[in-house]
Parts: sequence; structure tokens; C-alpha cells
Amino acid sequence: MTSQSFMPYCPSLTEYARFITREVNIGDVRMGGTNPIRVQSMTTTDTMNTEATVTQSIRMIEAGCELVRITAPSKDEAENLGTIKKILRERGYTTPLVADIHFTPNAAEIAARLVEKVRVNPGNYADKKKFEFIEYTDDAYNRELERIRTKFIPLVKICKEYGTAMRIGTNHGSLSDRILSRYGDTPLGMVESAMEFIRICEEFDYHNVVISMKASNAQVMVQAYRLLVATMMNNGMAYPLHLGVTEAGDGEDGRIKSAVGIGALLEDGLGDTVRVSLTEEPEAEIPVAQRLIAPYNERRQKQKPIAPITVYPIDPYHYSRRESHDIDTIGGKNVPRIIADFSQFTIENPAHIFRVGYAYSVPLDKWNIADMACDYLYIGNQSLSFEIPGTLGIIQDAEYWQQEKPQHYPLFTLETYQSHQKRSAIKNFLRIDAGHYDETIFEILRNDATCVIILTTDNAHAMAEQRRFFVELLLRHISNPIIIAYTFSETDTAEEIMLRSATDAGALLLDGLGDGLMLSYHDNRSHKIMNDIAFGILQATRTRISKTEYISCPSCGRTLFDLQETTALIRSRTSHLKGVKIGIMGCIVNGPGEMADADYGYVGSGPGKITLYKGKEVVKKNVPTEYAVDELIALIQSGGDWVDVPASV
Repeated sequence: MTSQSFMPYCPSLTEYARFITREVNIGDVRMGGTNPIRVQSMTTTDTMNTEATVTQSIRMIEAGCELVRITAPSKDEAENLGTIKKILRERGYTTPLVADIHFTPNAAEIAARLVEKVRVNPGNYADKKKFEFIEYTDDAYNRELERIRTKFIPLVKICKEYGTAMRIGTNHGSLSDRILSRYGDTPLGMVESAMEFIRICEEFDYHNVVISMKASNAQVMVQAYRLLVATMMNNGMAYPLHLGVTEAGDGEDGRIKSAVGIGALLEDGLGDTVRVSLTEEPEAEIPVAQRLIAPYNERRQKQKPIAPITVYPIDPYHYSRRESHDIDTIGGKNVPRIIADFSQFTIENPAHIFRVGYAYSVPLDKWNIADMACDYLYIGNQSLSFEIPGTLGIIQDAEYWQQEKPQHYPLFTLETYQSHQKRSAIKNFLRIDAGHYDETIFEILRNDATCVIILTTDNAHAMAEQRRFFVELLLRHISNPIIIAYTFSETDTAEEIMLRSATDAGALLLDGLGDGLMLSYHDNRSHKIMNDIAFGILQATRTRISKTEYISCPSCGRTLFDLQETTALIRSRTSHLKGVKIGIMGCIVNGPGEMADADYGYVGSGPGKITLYKGKEVVKKNVPTEYAVDELIALIQSGGDWVDVPASV
């Protein structure tokens, strides 16, 4: 299959280029076309608290926010947007305001006359969600579409009359029962949910529209945006794209998950505005979004040329892991492996590797191995003077490889591989630069089934260069496992490393490419950071689950409790529950839908009240907040997913 047949929006899979969309006007801000990628966020205050909302909006604007979104769950909040806008303008701030609408068409119609943009969710603008499966005949389905038209057309006409922009914002977790019944819980369902509303807009020659396909699962989100673009192009459309991973969470996890999803799309030229959804103050989202988009303003100038891909054997709309053969727990059906790089740090005793998941007790002469313990240590030209835990492999430069030691393996360059006769009968690592290889490499890989590739790159478009190497192996039917490897400089901050590696490696892993990660940063203090980032990327791509996953909304004016404080409390009591997914939602708008794939849910249902879920089922309603976390723990225990906190060694 050709690259064009699978990725029509991508002029080149190896040379960065923006997908050029229709230009949309949002007040004085132009979006799409060749305009810069815009940064936006959303207030967390009560919209009826005018001064608090104005003050927070100013903090966001001064942090670099180019569009400020404010919730308008009812007519009162929608009307108060006019007051908020007036005060902001009086104080010298002209940043466009966006009304966030769920369930209430009359609020949207008010807001569209007052602010520069409205966001509607096609899953709940005209539909109610009861998690019911309904068998529709074509006639019955068409009647439902006509009902939607009747509710939506007034807003379209108002937006057109007032010059108001609109975002049609599909959320994976809030697809209507009607869409779910016909298309399932799929990227196709997300796309069709938006297309129903887009077609109505086009019917009335209204095109001041932006589209989003948000999900808390980065893989679903990326596939949905790609399918949306392909669908739009097949219909002669090119509306701007608002990118975001919804309910990403807080801290490192939220940043990594956002970078994985948003970055994968930015890498292929998609995206006209970005919102990073963190369970933190909204102004904290802005610098993260700015760092994510910054490389794409200079990519053309800095990128080294990469040979084009003419045949693309990967389906970007459905996940399928590249088939590699198993080399002693690497590749095959094994989870991706983590290699920690200690080559620039002298390892003198067992305590030195505690940063990568291993703790040694001298009195007990015993190793304690954490869930996020790396699988291999690369130690370069060093040797170890102590016994290692049985699960840990040691990688040494080929010239210094101690073949007599168990669990020790050599790392070759092309030159040392060709000049050395001494190789492991079990497993050999071969470092390959994705930008510099020839037929010699392919011949080695065909003839040596023990070779694990460590794939490096120094190209600014790192993902594309590494992707091209994967494509070469796929087309040549070479199945050696590949470890994706990046080296960072001493000038890179921890957050820059986190966002860049999550963008580049995440984009590959989401497409089923890669059997492991190796992140190198030659500073002893960084080993835990690198290890945590690597495991976080695998968690965010759902290719290796090593910790609890929190699907936590970023808070807004609808939130009914302190999300940041509550998330921190729940995390402190449940972070040892490997593989358990917990949704923490501020209100019923985002709650039952957005956490639909969570194992347990904690959702605000009223002032001081929480509703608890197991899966999609309500278990307890209106639990007072002072008891709700204890009740959540009890629910996890009764569900059989609780384990006690492991005792430390």
C-alpha cells in the first residue's frame, strides 16, 4: 500500500509539513491555514464568580494563553460571560473567550451572541446518554438526525450572523447512545459524531468551525484525528484541528500522556491549536503546550534530509504491533523492555542502582525489585563487583564484554561487530544510527537472529527518521527486535526530555513500532528521571502497564470538589495498585462518559456529594466528600482489585 492511501493528509512521511486547513477567525485571532499553532486553556472557577473568573483569565493570558475557555452549563452562566468579557476588555485584555457548552442549546445560543467562540459536544448537545444499546432502522436513525438538525440549526444561524466561531468537540467518553449503538465505541463513531454536525454547518454555508476528537486513551485519540482528516479530505473539507488528550491527569503522567497523543499528531503536521489538560491550575498548562508546539516552528530549517517513504506498510487507523521474533524476553509477545544507561557513571556497589527500581538490603542480603525496575543496565566499559538480581541483564561494550558472567551481553557497533569474533550465543545488541545504514546492516540482521537493534538518531525529526528504518525492516521482512534510543544533552531540562521523548517514542509505539526504550542523559541524578519517563511513556501508550492509571479531569467551573487535593489524596492511597484505572471527575458532564474505560470512578454529583462507580455502573450515590475516599477504597477492596502496600525491605 502507498503512503498516500493510508495517510492522505501527510504530504511526506519523512519531511515535516503542516496539513493546511481552512482559516478561521476567532475575534482577532486567526487559526488554521499558515497561522501559528495556538495555545489555549480553560478556567476552573465558578463562572458566576465574575471577579475570580476574570482574575484567573488574566493569569492565563499573561502566561501566554491565546484563547480562554469558560464553562457555561446554564443560561445564567452564559449571560454572565458578557459581563466577564466587558471587564476583561476594560482592563485591556482582548483575548477571545470561548463558551464551553454541554446539554444546554439555549445557553449556547445566548453565549454565541456574547463571546467569540462556542464549543459544543455533539455527544450531548441534542442527545442524552443512558448507556443503552438501541437497534435503529435506517428510517428511525434518519428521524433522529432530523431531530438533531432542529436543535442545532438555530445555533448555526446565530453563529453565522454574529461572526462567532464554533468548535465541534467530540469526546470519546461522551458519545451518544445513538452513535454507540450504530458505530460502537470506536474512532469511526467519534468521527461520524462530528460529521453529523459539520454537514449541518455546511448546509447553511457556515464554515467558521474548528474540530476536535478528544479521548483519555492516546491511541484512540490519535486514530480518531487521523480518520477525521481522511474523512474530511474525502468530502472536500479541511477544518482546523484542536488537539488534546482529555482527562490526562497531573504531574509527570499528565504531561507524558499529553505529549504522546498531541505530539504524535504534530509530528505528522496535524494541529492548529493545542490544549494540554492537566489537573493543575490552568496557567500551568500553558508552558507545557508552548514547549510541545515550539519545535514545529523551526522543523523545516533544522531537519536533516530523510529519504522518502514510497510504500507504507502500517495502518495508522488500527493498532497492530510489528511482528518481531523473541530473543530471550525481548521482542515477540513480550512487553517493551527498558534499558538504563549507566555507561558514564561508576557503579561501585548495589546501592547505586536504586534509582532504577532496585533496592538492596545489606542485613538481609536481599534485593527488592519494584514494578518500575529497568530490565537492563548498560554499563559501557565497566564491570560489576557484586551479584545482580536474577531479573536484570547487563550490557557491556563488546570490547569489554565478560562472557563468562551470566546475564551479561555485548553491545556492538557495525565496526566492532565486523571485527569481533566473540559474540553471545543468546543475545547481542547492535547500535544502529537510523540516518546512516546500508545493505551491510540488513545482511547482518538476516543472518543473525540473536541481534537486538538499539536504534539511535540525531535528526531533529527523530521520529520520522526512526520510522523510516522500521519501514525498511518491514518491507524486507526482517524481524529483529528494536529498542528505540535517544540521548539528551546537559542543557535539556527534565520537562524538555519528558516531552520530546514522549512525542517521538510515543508516536512510534502508538503505531506498534518498538520493543523497548533507552533514554540516555549523562548525569547520575537523572537515572530515576529517565527510568520514570520511560515507564511513563509505555504506560501512556498502553504497551506496558506498571502503575495505577488516573483518568483525572482538569477541573472547570462545573467542578464540585477540590480536584487537585482529592486527586493527590486518592493517588497517595492507591498508587501501588498496578494496572488499576481510577477516574476522578469533577462533575457528571465529564464523569460517566470520560472515565468509561476506568475500573473505578469518583464523580462529583452535587455540592459535597460524590457518586462512586465500578466500571460504568453506579454503586453508591451522594456519598459525603469526607467519607468518599474511604468508600472508594472499600469499593476497590470489594471488587477484588485491592492489594496491601508492599512492605519495604
